Amino acid sequence: MARTLALCTAPWGDLNVDDVARKAAEFGYRGLELAVGEHFSASVAVSDGSYLPELREVVDKHAIEISALFHPTGQAILDRLDERHALALPKEIWGDGQAEGVVQRATEDLKNTARAAQRLGVETVTGYVGSSLWAYYSGYPPVSKKLMQAGFDLLAERLNPVLDVFGECGVRFALCVASGQIACDLPTAEQALAALDDREEFGFSLDPSQMLWQGIDPVELIRAFPERIYHVRIKDAIVTLDGRTGILSGQLPFPAHRGWEFRSPGHGRVDFAELFRALNQISYTGPLSVDWSDPGMDRDHGAREAAEFLSRWDFPASSNTGES
Repeated sequence: MARTLALCTAPWGDLNVDDVARKAAEFGYRGLELAVGEHFSASVAVSDGSYLPELREVVDKHAIEISALFHPTGQAILDRLDERHALALPKEIWGDGQAEGVVQRATEDLKNTARAAQRLGVETVTGYVGSSLWAYYSGYPPVSKKLMQAGFDLLAERLNPVLDVFGECGVRFALCVASGQIACDLPTAEQALAALDDREEFGFSLDPSQMLWQGIDPVELIRAFPERIYHVRIKDAIVTLDGRTGILSGQLPFPAHRGWEFRSPGHGRVDFAELFRALNQISYTGPLSVDWSDPGMDRDHGAREAAEFLSRWDFPASSNTGES
């Protein structure tokens, strides 16, 4: 199955687009998932008529395509904002740090990303929306149904106007199902869809590593939402519970004495054979975007090796439709 092997540019935020595109092509990738805020400016894309043609020229010379736009700034849309966000968000989004303004700017930036994607001919924007509920997921003090419902009501209130723009542009938004997001597992993904009335503009970006460290089989997300897997991230993880660490301790830096960490594809515990079987079963033809992360490996070595690894594992579906 000819799925585009792409490289998410976020781990190469210290390089310009030209250098990242050159590296990606040399490593064996055919697409880029451009990180907004690092390698792509949505506001400039919609205000400067020369920006997108010049960007296209840069990637075209390396015989590579833009497979998706990645918008992490949307984290501010639902989060309860604090000092962490001043470090995580672009300065033009954070501004003076007043919550109402930050949310407004992050929301408008996501809308502009949809408009820019339409002009580029890119079908999918991946990204984050954050969560006003994440701090409650430990379960104590007990959380009422009313409080949880308010969080998903807030999702509908703030994201529906964004999805209206996506619909007008003919672009889809693929939320990364991960820790820190309103949808972090199967039940919350289902609640998010319900809160948004199953809008076609809204779906998911599957990252198997984010499922694995939580103890979730990523294949189950594919089976549960076969028509909503709009994008696939390729990243691995390993869980090493030794009696001293657990799956939390997310405040500890990588590497640390924690119970899990991200690994380069093929160096963790994700069952990629089953993952690709499941993707074949739902006829997924979108990009496979390597979101490279491994605290114990050089990134260039890992990205090159990941491309070779996936070229072997991304096998075509069976052409035998008859019964055995």
